[in-house]
Amino acid sequence: MSGADWVITGDIVTMDAERAIVSGGAVAVADGKIAAVGKADELRAQYPGTPERGSAESLVVPGFVNAHQHLTADRLVASAIPDDLPPGAAIFEWIVPLHEYVTGDDDELTTTLGLIEAAANGITTTIDAGTVAHPDRVAQAMAAVGVRGAVGRWGSDADGLPQSAPAPEVIDAQRDLIERYPPGGLVETSVTLVGHDLMSDDLVTAAADLARSTGRRLSFHLSPTPDDAARYLERTGHRPLVHLDRLGVLGPSVLVGHAVHVDEAEVEALVRTGTAVASCPWAYLRLGQGLTKRFAHLDLWRRGGRLSLGCDTENAGDAVDGLRAAALFAGLAKDTAGDPTEFGAHHAFELLTIAGAEAVGMADRIGSLEHGKAADIVIVDRSGPAWQPPSPDPILQLVWAGGGRSVTDVFVDGRLVVDGGRCTTVDTDSLRSEARRAVQQIMARSGIRPHSRWPMR
Repeated sequence: MSGADWVITGDIVTMDAERAIVSGGAVAVADGKIAAVGKADELRAQYPGTPERGSAESLVVPGFVNAHQHLTADRLVASAIPDDLPPGAAIFEWIVPLHEYVTGDDDELTTTLGLIEAAANGITTTIDAGTVAHPDRVAQAMAAVGVRGAVGRWGSDADGLPQSAPAPEVIDAQRDLIERYPPGGLVETSVTLVGHDLMSDDLVTAAADLARSTGRRLSFHLSPTPDDAARYLERTGHRPLVHLDRLGVLGPSVLVGHAVHVDEAEVEALVRTGTAVASCPWAYLRLGQGLTKRFAHLDLWRRGGRLSLGCDTENAGDAVDGLRAAALFAGLAKDTAGDPTEFGAHHAFELLTIAGAEAVGMADRIGSLEHGKAADIVIVDRSGPAWQPPSPDPILQLVWAGGGRSVTDVFVDGRLVVDGGRCTTVDTDSLRSEARRAVQQIMARSGIRPHSRWPMR
């Protein structure tokens, strides 16, 4: 009998096809993979002497998938951007000017900080929503923290954007990046465009061809507000997703960030083509973008579309906490529909795990605790007051009352990257002073001046 590296004990939420929960169970981990899932006593006997994590009070779940996260620069103004700005101001008066002054050191630092927070909250896979200038530094940070993820270089051929270039040059830059990070490792790449109406038809079709020919994901932003639809209708005579469908861009390898303001024909195109959507509910509420006017993401889910959850960015979401996003999505689904019976915590938890993994094209590797999959595993401590008394339905309690603060240990590819709530791979104490220096320096370079609304005395 070959040995195991870890035996992780607790109530095991497998997220397998039957959504089975193994009470008093365990997961055996060997060589970065899940070697077995079963009762704790049986796995202890099968792998005697193996180091253990967890306890009878632990809840053991698959690592969470964050399908849309901006990792660079924005954290330097985290929770500093006012929440009562007019539409677009958080981006064009704060974030875009900030990126003009960001260094590679800044991008690696902010990525490291964001991924440490994500991992401590149980997020083991992060899809970068687009790096403006330094994707290799983002990849270095992912590798240093030890989490799984995909890096993307922002591409646009529109005038006036940082790093914008003619379509052939954008495609060459995308190809160069994906060739440097072959598939199969913890850090991979996506073909990544800014999106909106900041990509010509030539660019988006070439990007889709590149993604399909290399087996990569194509991701871009679209329709968080009604503005994209208005521009596409004026330019093409069709709404954005209908137009992209007519171009042959949509398909199973495409992940659209947002798609909030879409109509029935666009939802139909998403479902028919198997195109996935990353929903970032906290961003839409913080920015007042009108998610609840129709909540097309619920329509997409009802029709069997591919849907995932994201935490977005510090100009919109502020917290990198997947469980927080899942609870909000479930609550919005109930309230917008005026029907508490249709969608709940269990559906939202699927979006955070196995359904999210499927949406980003990784369900063969992650999203559930099953033999042969990567050992991306989260241990939740249920010994504290918030968990007393323990619920007979742990997912209800985890989504509605748990949150990332209950996570204690996190494994990625079988490696312990969070131990007792602390990152094991990076010296987080040294990052505090580094982050404070970086903020002061970029404020001096950019002229941006965050301030407190209420007087500081």
